[in-house]
Amino acid sequence: MLRYTLMRLGIFVGCLVVVWGLVYSGVAPRGLGDSNGMWVVMLALVVSAPISFVVLRKERDRASIQVVERVDRMKSNLEANRNQEDEAADAASAKTSSKTSATTSGEVPSDVSGAQSRTA
Repeated sequence: MLRYTLMRLGIFVGCLVVVWGLVYSGVAPRGLGDSNGMWVVMLALVVSAPISFVVLRKERDRASIQVVERVDRMKSNLEANRNQEDEAADAASAKTSSKTSATTSGEVPSDVSGAQSRTA
């Protein structure tokens, strides 16, 4: 991904230098008033975009594969965390329901029976 970005930046800088040379040599028109610097940058962007699109096609495909792999890895980690939380919640609710069922069947849970014998 960094490689693609640097290559794209290099193409832009190259176009910026060429456009700047063309504007100051009088081949390309100058901007209006004080907008000459902005004109050069905008013209360089317009020229570099299609060049980057064509020249960097393979590098863009490699970068997109890396992004897709990273997103898939993050999704699987997120799903694993969700499953782990679900298992913990299920274990906690099972433990709570076993104590509740023991109490309703007439059995006294061990943590409660100690408190009852001390009060008697």
